Amino acid sequence: MKKFIVLFLLSFILFSCEGSESYQGNWKAVDKNGNKFEIAFKPKSFSVKDSVGKIVQYDYSQNSVKYENTVETYGIRLKDGRGYQIYFPKNDESAGLILDENGSPVYTISRTQFLTYDDIYKLN
Repeated sequence: MKKFIVLFLLSFILFSCEGSESYQGNWKAVDKNGNKFEIAFKPKSFSVKDSVGKIVQYDYSQNSVKYENTVETYGIRLKDGRGYQIYFPKNDESAGLILDENGSPVYTISRTQFLTYDDIYKLN
């Protein structure tokens, strides 16, 4: 029985490091300067494609999940140590924000269109 519990806990820890299905997939993103990007999240990595087609890939692990007052926030940590939060207001997983460790917006994200910060904050 103890082996089963240990095995269960180890598998839980391993799978909890993968990114949530809530934000996996393709996103249209806009930074604070209005530049447009495409972000694609996979379980353990994501890529950012800029408007000229340059792609940068990052490895990450999910390190937190928070649900509070219909708001979902997922914490991710990049392989180089930087941390970010993926924030979905009003339990709406079709649009949100990617925030840096200080809570400053880095990108707006949407599944279907390029949204501004004002568009996201109107969801609140």
